[in-house]
Amino acid sequence: MTGRERVQAALSHREPDQVPMDFGATAVTGIAASIVHKLRVALGLSTQNESVRVVEPYQMLGEIGPDLRQALGIDTVGLTGTTLFGFENKDWKPWRLFDGTPVLVPGAFNTEPSADGSILMYPEGDRTAPPSGRMPAGGYYFDTIVRQPPIIEGQLRVEDNLEEFTPHSPEGLAAIGAGVSDLFGRTDLALVAGLASLGLGDIALVPAPFLKHPKGIRDVEEWYVSTVTRREFVRQVFARQCEIGIDNLKRAHEVVGDKIAVLFVTGTDFGTQRGPFISPETYRDLYKPCHRRVNDWVHAHTKWRTFIHSCGGVEPLIADFIEAGFDILNPVQCSAAGMDPEHLKRAYGSRITFWGGGVDTQKTLPFGTPAQVREEVRRRVGVFAEGGGFIFNAIHNIQANTPVENVLAMLEAFAECR
Repeated sequence: MTGRERVQAALSHREPDQVPMDFGATAVTGIAASIVHKLRVALGLSTQNESVRVVEPYQMLGEIGPDLRQALGIDTVGLTGTTLFGFENKDWKPWRLFDGTPVLVPGAFNTEPSADGSILMYPEGDRTAPPSGRMPAGGYYFDTIVRQPPIIEGQLRVEDNLEEFTPHSPEGLAAIGAGVSDLFGRTDLALVAGLASLGLGDIALVPAPFLKHPKGIRDVEEWYVSTVTRREFVRQVFARQCEIGIDNLKRAHEVVGDKIAVLFVTGTDFGTQRGPFISPETYRDLYKPCHRRVNDWVHAHTKWRTFIHSCGGVEPLIADFIEAGFDILNPVQCSAAGMDPEHLKRAYGSRITFWGGGVDTQKTLPFGTPAQVREEVRRRVGVFAEGGGFIFNAIHNIQANTPVENVLAMLEAFAECR
């Protein structure tokens, strides 16, 4: 099978010729740039002095290029767009990570450390605007700088939390169409794309590090509190975001058709290590109606499968995710409460595809031995792969400082049992 056929079979809950694998198709299934560099060197694809492109600067994720995809046997590819800081991946220039790794960063990436050694990032690369991100000295990725304007009760406007939810421009649609057509024609891999802003309440997006002067509710704590104290306001925001998002999906579908296999819908996290941090009732009241509207439109008008990313112990919500129409759950955080692999596969494996769960990136991969990594990979594939409905990936992005020996052990074990 081609990668495209392999993924489609797994998504249809049929066992393909071998278990599909994803690394790099999304911003939550990637690999830190420093680890991409070490992998390339270990596999003989690069030298120590060659640079990796940082294609997602917020989390400092490295590009999984065509040669690395082929070497690893990856079955997916993602459509990249504007970065989370609002600038494009272009005008590449050399830079070095704090650990000395040579990389290439977009031209709008700030290269001047502050007095304390930290790196400030600016929305759209505009240094006349307040900075929206900070990488501390010696750090590995950026922390959002909250720029919450004063909130005056009674003067909150739904429009202020909709500034980034706008109709696709003709130029934007043309870029989407060209990008998808290029990847579809140049590869035989399954395409993954976002196509519209639909991450309702995604806390990585609420502070809007891509906007120069965000308005509305933009503080993390204030937003979470508002889902209780200002629920009707949040509900109105979600309803409008949903309308704009579906309209953008309609327009995007006109230019991409069914060339993409998977629509990344939302990265909103609903779980903690110990379980959901909202009740199922709150999910059903506030989020599920919009999720169902999006998924219903997608399934009625396209062949796309829909992808929800939610970290943590979300087992009490999985049945609701399925009822809302999601086809895919990521990252399948098996170390969290209630997320036992055997239980997940037995209870939900015929109704949703598990995209992730292949190895624990909190403990086993960064801190275990290569033998422990191999054993966990074999065990997870043995549980999740039966009957299809499984795309192998680590649990969220592979982090910087993960021993490359462990990453190689993961890949070798998967190649042996996939």
